[in-house]
Amino acid sequence: MKILVLGDVMGSSGREALNKNLSLILKENNIDFSIINGENASDDGKGITREIAENFFSLGIDVITSGNHIWDKEEIIKFIDTEKRLLRPANLAEGSPGRGFGIYTTKNKKFKVGVINLMGNVFMRKSEDVFKIAKDISKKIVIKKNVDFSVVDFHGEITSEKMAMGHFFDGISTCVIGTHTHVPTADTRILESGTAYQTDIGMCGDYNSVIGMNKENSIKRFFRDKDALKHFPSEGEGTLSGIIVEGDKNTGLAKKVSRLITGGVLQK
Repeated sequence: MKILVLGDVMGSSGREALNKNLSLILKENNIDFSIINGENASDDGKGITREIAENFFSLGIDVITSGNHIWDKEEIIKFIDTEKRLLRPANLAEGSPGRGFGIYTTKNKKFKVGVINLMGNVFMRKSEDVFKIAKDISKKIVIKKNVDFSVVDFHGEITSEKMAMGHFFDGISTCVIGTHTHVPTADTRILESGTAYQTDIGMCGDYNSVIGMNKENSIKRFFRDKDALKHFPSEGEGTLSGIIVEGDKNTGLAKKVSRLITGGVLQK
């Protein structure tokens, strides 16, 4: 069982890279299930639209996760209530539209995969206690009980919070990955009890930028230049960044994990 998890899609360059490369990646790597974080996928890099989400599904993506920008496009509020494959962080305020986790079936109908979307509490939009919510959900999504495999997308700013969540889920989830900071970390590994982990899997977008935003304008903003504009995405060639996890069907844990980086300036 192979699971592909891709980082935050950033603007049009990220979408273009996905349109260009995803089909071949799925085929060449024999991917059974694919997840992508789509919260920056719109043209301005803030939020996701129904049209973009449906395009991702048509390309072969099974589940879209998100984070602090999930509500930036008003149209998504109604769509997320009807589209179970689009998740928002589970620890948003009680009563928020949509859902923060779900159980899905692979395209070949062989396996059930639980996907959990969480958002950090440190330096992020105000939300419920993420560790309390994680503990509650861990009792509802249980590998070798009601799912065969499970994946956690932790959308957070700081490495320590992400690492602590990884260790919490170690042995009870197939994979825990971090998103949000748009820069892939070099700590891809399988933790002591069998859970694949990476602090941040990076973004799908133009890395000749400042975390996906136009670099010249970003520098102007740091200098507080009066001519600086609002942040807008860089539109050069995009890189797809994420991981591929091979799950053990007997335990539901990870047998192997490897980084995927293809296209753009980060191409290996």
